Parts: sequence; structure tokens; C-alpha cells
Amino acid sequence: MQDILFDYEMLPTTWFYVSSLLIIGIFFKFQRFFCIRNLDLVGLLTFSPGLLLVANGKTAWGYAWVFFIGALFLIRLLVDQILVRRPLLEPNLNASGLTFTGIALVVFLMTNVVTNKETPLTEEVMSGSLAVHGEGWESIYAFSNQYVKPAETVPDESAPTAAQEQAKDAKAERYIPTPLIRTAAVLANLALVLGIVFIGYRHFGNFQTGVAAGSLYLLLPYTSQMTGRVDYVVPALLLVWAVAAYRRPILAGLLIGLATGCIFYPLFLLPLWISFYWRRGIARFLIGLGIAFVLLMIFWLATAAQVQSLGDQLLDFSGIRYFYGKDADGFWAEHGRLPYRIPIIAAFSAVCGSLALWPAQKHLGTLISCSALVMLGTQFWHPYQGGLYMGWYLPLLVLTVFRPNLEDRVALTAVPDLWQSRRRAENSG
Repeated sequence: MQDILFDYEMLPTTWFYVSSLLIIGIFFKFQRFFCIRNLDLVGLLTFSPGLLLVANGKTAWGYAWVFFIGALFLIRLLVDQILVRRPLLEPNLNASGLTFTGIALVVFLMTNVVTNKETPLTEEVMSGSLAVHGEGWESIYAFSNQYVKPAETVPDESAPTAAQEQAKDAKAERYIPTPLIRTAAVLANLALVLGIVFIGYRHFGNFQTGVAAGSLYLLLPYTSQMTGRVDYVVPALLLVWAVAAYRRPILAGLLIGLATGCIFYPLFLLPLWISFYWRRGIARFLIGLGIAFVLLMIFWLATAAQVQSLGDQLLDFSGIRYFYGKDADGFWAEHGRLPYRIPIIAAFSAVCGSLALWPAQKHLGTLISCSALVMLGTQFWHPYQGGLYMGWYLPLLVLTVFRPNLEDRVALTAVPDLWQSRRRAENSG
């Protein structure tokens, strides 16, 4: 009876069809068929065939598909800077129904994490980048998957050496999820969704929009397949809450700095964010970054014996191995393709640097869309399962889809001026 009622398997193909129908039914604007919102929804759904191809072993076609759709969204995010008219398009479901749907999705997906039912795409990632890097690729990976060595076997002098070697090979090293890791994945996903809802309520001025963005993120087929991956969720969680805390430069800098400690790529966000705070809040933002780097150094020193030496962790933080692409897998598995990453890295770095100057007037909408642009751009040269780490930019992309016109949310008016506040306090005293 228990197996009939409570046992289920989240098949990626089935979830793709079901979630696609739900997304279209809830969010598609049928009366405005060719609006940007509808194009965005169709684009988000078209990622799934590529992911399914990768999960089923068709890696060449799968990665090419994901890269092609990602390139279209790069253009979309660049064009987002000139889209001025952004009318509020409410979902087809009312606020009560949408809230119920969002809560039900959270319960359903978190239950899947607790039961720890891996999907083919998750297994593909675990057998790829994590198998290559072991416990040495950034500290977060050591927590995402506990690295367990095989138990030592008692030597048997009567058995031949070949049999002993075969027994050792049968107990190959593998990654075993633990309850602590599952709990962290559940809490990280909850915090991420709450961050999306908070941005909708606090900064978009519409609670229903926040719930809609959170529900769309949970409905996407990719989210259902990678819900239990802490290394996917935590960087996105920190970036989403950095956007949510944009009025507090110290906190925003702290969160971006911590995200940089999880993965190297948020360093490329600094030209954008520094330019945003240039007229007000730049000193506080840099102080937040400094605090984050100090905390990371303390963490690296504390885990140097258990996870990775301090020198190796600093090497990861510098991103050298990302540029070099040693032992690359996924799309870059063939070493003959590695030289093609060089012009991609150069173009990516040029775009990130240009964000310090363009657009000249940066507002909250710019922070969201351009942050998604940068994190999406990293997928085109990330040497390990590049293209599959959609979790790093997907929440920001969903927020871009739902965001209203935010041209008035600039640092000069949104960020409090500490000096003026102190002067007012002194005058009133």
C-alpha cells in the first residue's frame, strides 16, 4: 500500500511534457500571442530537448542544442536594455491558486530531494565534472557530494593478486549523498525561491509577480532534475539575494563575494556592480567584498586538511584551471576543440568589461538582466559540463522575464546616503 501511494519516479521526459503544459496554461498570454513574455516562455522550454539528449547519451547534439538556445538568450538579454515598455502581464491563474501551486511544487520537489532519486541528467553530471575533479574542485563540491573511499579489504594470502585487484575495483570510489547534504539542498532551494518572491514583492511592487516567477522557476524541467545539487543552487541563491539586497551595498558585496568563493565566475560581475554603485555606495560595496574574502580565507584555512590545501583553493579562486581547461569534459571533451575557447573567453571578457560603461544609466533592471547575461555567458567556455550549469543564471533569467520597468531604481535614489542620514540625526538632536 505504501509503495502504491507514496512511491513515484520523476521521469525527465514525463516532467517535460507535464510542466510545459502547465507553464503554457498558467503564464502564456493568448490574447497577446507575439509578446516578449510568450517568446521567453517558449525559449525556456526549448532548453529541455537538449538536456534530454545529454541525459540519454546524445551528448554532441545535446550540447549543441543547449548552446544554440543559450546564444539566443544572450541576444535577448542584450536587447533587454532597450526594452522600455514593459506592461504588467499577470498570470492566467489568480493569486490564491498560484500560491497554492507554488507551495505544492516546493513540497513535491523537496520530497524528491529527500528520497534522493537521481535523474539521468544528474548522473551525467556526477560522472563527468565531479568524477574529474574529485574532492579538489572548490570547497562547495566536497559538501555537495561526500567523497567516500572504499573500505580497506583484509589481505588474503591464499587469493591471487589479480583477484584482490578485481575486488578493489568493484569497490570503486563514489559519491554518497548524506542527510546533511539533502537538508542543505532543501534549505537552499527554499531560500532561493523566497528570494525570488521577495524581489517580486519588494522591488517589483507586486507579490503575485514574485510568486509567479518562483512558480515558473520550480516548474522548469531543469529545476526538477537538479534540485538536489547544492553546487548548482547555492551560487544562484547568493546572487538572487544580492539583487534583493541591492539597497544595502555592504550586504550585496558580501553575498557576491561569497558567491565568488563557491564558483569563480561571479568575479566577472564586479565591473557591472561597481559601475552601478559608482555614484553612491561604492565604498560600502567594496567593504562587503573585503569582508567576504576574509571569511573565505578563514574557511579555506579551516578546511585545508579535510578538503583541499590552501594553495589549491587559492588556485581555484584565481580561475586558472578554468582558463586552461585541463581534463575538460562535456562539449569540450575533445582536446581539438579546446583552442576554440580562447576567442570565446576573449569576447566574454570584453563584454564583461564593457558593462562598466554600458549602459550608462544602470538601474535594478540592468543589474538583474546583465548579471544573468554574465552568468549565462560563462557556460560557453566553462570546461566542465559547460551548458548544463543553468542553475547559476536561471533564477536571474526568470526575474528578467517578469520584471517591470525599473528605470527609477538607481543607486543615487535607492541606496541610502549615510552622511546625510547622520547630519539629519545630528540636526534633530
